[in-house]
Order: sequence, then C-alpha cells, then structure tokens
Amino acid sequence: MKIHRDIENLPSFRNAVITIGTFDGVHMGHRQIINNLKAEAAAINGETVILTFHPHPRKVIASTILGVRLINTLEERLELLEQCGIDHVVVVPFTDAFANQPAQDYIKDFLIAKFHPHTIIIGYDHRFGRERKGDYLLLENKASEYGYVLKEIPKHVLDEISISSTKIREALLEGNIEIADRLLGYEFFFSGTVVHGDKLGRKLGYPTANLKIPDEEKISPGNGIYAVYAQPEGYDERLKGMMSIGFRPTVDGKKRVIEVNIFDFNKEIYDQSLKVYVKKYLRAELKFNSLEELVSQIGQDKIESLKVL
Repeated sequence: MKIHRDIENLPSFRNAVITIGTFDGVHMGHRQIINNLKAEAAAINGETVILTFHPHPRKVIASTILGVRLINTLEERLELLEQCGIDHVVVVPFTDAFANQPAQDYIKDFLIAKFHPHTIIIGYDHRFGRERKGDYLLLENKASEYGYVLKEIPKHVLDEISISSTKIREALLEGNIEIADRLLGYEFFFSGTVVHGDKLGRKLGYPTANLKIPDEEKISPGNGIYAVYAQPEGYDERLKGMMSIGFRPTVDGKKRVIEVNIFDFNKEIYDQSLKVYVKKYLRAELKFNSLEELVSQIGQDKIESLKVL
C-alpha cells in the first residue's frame, strides 16, 4: 500500500475507485465498504484509493477535541488499511481552508483534478464544502459532466458502522475487551512511549513500563488490571504481560497512569515505543492496606494473566 501525505504531488491513479472517510477503527462494518471498493476496482482493473483526513474534521470545525475519542491513531489506521489490501491511502490535511471551499470547487479542484476518479463510492449522507452544502445529490448531478460513476453506500451499512463504533468505544471504556474485539475483527491494540516513573514496581519485584500515549485523542481501556501481550520496538515477537490502568490508590491515587509488567523481561526500553495488545480485563483497581497485600495480589494477577495468555 502506498501512503500519500502531499496532495499537491499525487501520482496518476489507474482507474481510481475512491471512497472518503475517517475509517476510525477499520472495524467489521468498514470492511464491508472496503470489500466493495476492492471488488469494483478488480472489475475494471483499477486501483483502490481511500481518502482520509487528519486531524479529525470535528476537531477543526468545532475547534475542540471534546467528544473526539478515536479508536485508532492515524498510524494505526494506516497499518490496518494496509492489512486490508488497499492500494493507496491519501491523508488529506483537514484545515479551515479545505473545509470552507465551495462544494463545487471541492468536486472540480480536489476530487477531479487530483484523482480523476473512475468510480466514487460514498454514503448517501456525505457532506462536504463550505457550510457542508455539498452532498450526494450534487455529486450525482456532476457525474456525467466529469465522467465518473457514482455508487451509494446504503443507509443500513452506515448505520451499522456508527452503531459498531459507539459500541466499540463503550466496550473498551467498560473493559469488555471480548466485545470490542468481536466488533473490530482484530485484537484491540495501542502504542505508547516508555517513560520514567517512580520505579516502585521494580522495588516490589514487578518492574513496569510506564506508557505515555502520544495521541491525546486515542481511547484507552477503562481503569483496571488486564492480561496483555506487549511488543517492544524492534521485537518481532509478542511477550506475555499484565497491565494496570488507573490512579494507583494504594500508592498515591493522584494521576492516571498506564503501566505494563512484561513477564521474564529485564531490558531497558526507555524512550522506545511499546505496542500493547489487550487480551482480557481481570479486575478493578483496588486500594490495599499495605504494599505487602498489593504484592500478593499482583502475584495472583500474574497467575490469572498466564491462564488467559
């Protein structure tokens, strides 16, 4: 898959079959659209082209990140789309200027001039251009003028995608990893940078990698203890481990932290990326009367994690 981030220097696509969207989660609902895209392209010896936006349009239009909780970061989304067998993904910088161009200019100067699409596959409720005045009907009216085929994504598919996305986010926040994974069609994962903590885990015999999630919009599972696989940067294999998300009520309870204990692992990985595959929620975080009680429970958590893994 080729990733294009400079929309001023795009290649000539062969019989481009394009669709447009955020594709957050790249979940089972999205994959119906992707499979349709691939089938249409195969029928005309064309190339599949997905147009996605960064940052999230709602962040630019509303000038806020409130309410924007994404299942995937941009890089995760690109990784998943590549696994789906897409030929090209174009990351379109979503700016005020882009959002406010007249709808007809969006079609002529953006879609046609840059992509020369053979086929556009789009939702019936797709809106674009200044004041979101552009819609499916306008694209339909311009199809003969610009010589593209327009195909509609049915309402029931779009409704399913919206419902699934909401259910996935809710499941993750509630620790229902199995439900989230079923709707996603893959194991939920995230990546963080390993940063220095207070080294308490090391003193207790369970050293942890403290993670800083670089993307503030990326959703993380709800507080609790989880069985996980962890993959440090540069490692081909996934390692068994357990993860704590929460405020560490036994220790200080002031700041929400994400800590991963990788079993039988003692390498220094500060400032490196760690990918975490969340397998199962084990229990809620608890406040213990002593560090001894905490250590005893951590030992039980490890036993439970190994059963899961």
